[in-house]
Amino acid sequence: MARRTRRRDPGATFWFGPRVERAARVVPYERQAGDPVSRPLRIFALDPSASRLLGNVAEVRVPYEPLLPGPVGHLLEVEGTDATEGRVHVPVDLESPALMLAAGLEPTQSRPQFHMQMTYAVCSSVYQRFRMALGRTVAWGFVADEDDEGDPDDRPLRLKIRPFHRREQNAYYDPEEGALLFGYYHAERAVAGRNLPGGYVFTSLSHDIVAHECTHALLDGLRAHFTLATHPDVAAFHEGFADIVAVLHRFSHAEVVRRVLAESRGALDVPALTAIGVQFGETSGEMGPIRLVSDIAHPGEDPKPYTDYEEEHERGRVLAAAIYEAFTRIFDRKKRRYLLLATGGSGVRPPDAELPSALLDLYVDLARELAGQFLNICIRALDYCPPVDIRFGDFLRAVITADYNLVPEDPYGYREAWIDAFRRRRIYPEHVPNLGEDSLLWASPERVVPRVPALSFAELAFEGDPGRPPARAELRRQAAEVGRLVTDPRFREVFGLLDPQDPDVRAAVRAVDPPTVESVRSTHRIGPNHEVVFDTVAEITQRVVRVPPGHRRPVEVYGGATVLLDPHGSVRYVIRKRLLNDARETELADFVEKGGAPFWSTDGSGDGVLRARRGIFRPLHERRLGKGR
Repeated sequence: MARRTRRRDPGATFWFGPRVERAARVVPYERQAGDPVSRPLRIFALDPSASRLLGNVAEVRVPYEPLLPGPVGHLLEVEGTDATEGRVHVPVDLESPALMLAAGLEPTQSRPQFHMQMTYAVCSSVYQRFRMALGRTVAWGFVADEDDEGDPDDRPLRLKIRPFHRREQNAYYDPEEGALLFGYYHAERAVAGRNLPGGYVFTSLSHDIVAHECTHALLDGLRAHFTLATHPDVAAFHEGFADIVAVLHRFSHAEVVRRVLAESRGALDVPALTAIGVQFGETSGEMGPIRLVSDIAHPGEDPKPYTDYEEEHERGRVLAAAIYEAFTRIFDRKKRRYLLLATGGSGVRPPDAELPSALLDLYVDLARELAGQFLNICIRALDYCPPVDIRFGDFLRAVITADYNLVPEDPYGYREAWIDAFRRRRIYPEHVPNLGEDSLLWASPERVVPRVPALSFAELAFEGDPGRPPARAELRRQAAEVGRLVTDPRFREVFGLLDPQDPDVRAAVRAVDPPTVESVRSTHRIGPNHEVVFDTVAEITQRVVRVPPGHRRPVEVYGGATVLLDPHGSVRYVIRKRLLNDARETELADFVEKGGAPFWSTDGSGDGVLRARRGIFRPLHERRLGKGR
């Protein structure tokens, strides 16, 4: 198994994480003069069991890049290996003139090459959405082939996609192998929907499942320690975030949205839009979708508190449902103006009356635009999250802060809708006096931290675009500047870090590592009003081993900070998780003892320390698949 390596900066009191330089190996294709802007490819917009009358066959336009058979591009590599059958399917050549003219292969379950086309198209589309929202390239987080000296060469680092991994009811992201693994299986004898009892089911043909698993890989690339389950919210955040990305990404398929809104008379909270994994659930014993991104209670009632849910997919569903509720609330506010025009100002239509085609067109355009905005809001907020121990309340504060910075004016009450949806599920941020928008904004550092000219955009070396990773030497230089800033004795406390040489620190812990600079990334983001915001985002973590209060067993504890700097090198935000925090460490130990044991173990070293496993992505057949009410 490859190891995650760290390198010490010579003469310094911090380490470089392996992801610092790894970003140089993830470089999207740069369009050349004469290249097409995009490549059209056909996919299943839902899954093979859905009716084509629902718009299930869709054409997506993914960013153009030259492809080798597979397809193999700059970021993704599709492999046709089938471990069960012991064979490798013939790759699809999307550079074939016939396929380029026909927008790829016709969607079908029977041709392995279409499975390859679809997984590439969906993953490429999801990656591009993240890249646009964040204003930069997203580096992969998996280990690849690294040794103690770092990366062996400068080969492009690609996410592998295996549409026929093996015969099993599975689909998951493997962070050690750097691969999305999609299983296939025989359906149960008792099935629901338009499925054949005992027939083959391919998870690689479910748009939801492919988008969900790709999001896991992207999240792993954005945060080094979001795969450490230090609280019930951490694994649930991964699952809920992946669900909401899959659902909102569905709105990019216009015909699906049109058919559903026509049937629902303009309502968004319907299973056709909120269901996750319909075919998988119908053929694996669930007799329906594995989850609904909805938890709406009876009229006038609030949903159950989110803490009532322990299992990560069920708790994550609550997060996704809160986001979807905010989305539907804004949609209802904005569509009312169209309804008033269509009804002569009354705003009242017979409940069973079909929508006029012009009004339906307006609803479809609004829903698709708004879904894109909410996807951007969710993804942008990741840069404003702490580097470890993510809680749902932290994410709410990240959303409010990121959105306020890019869109200060909020006439439709987007941020209010988010706050209300989280409040109704008892999702409350810690350490805030109230739920007012200004109270939820992350604050500037409590002490003035001097500007770092070496991290200003005037000094950064770009590869033509601030959003593209520079060369390795420049990445190391930037990381060294961040490391010197956060370990400066005058400001170490501002960043929530400890001095490993401090006698008081050494007396309070079993072990303490130097801080690790995990990543440094430059971004340029464009808001809905065409404002351009430039930032540098750095991620710093630190590990201690300590016996939490009230417990007897030593546990690994991680802390650190996400630091955002403006184009001049001034610190705008420090979003931290402090070490030596008794309350947080007690919560961690309680979680490990009561429900988090599958994510923690002793490593056989004999010291008895509980260490977090770097993998919270359990295969589908190991999950308890729950549905919403």
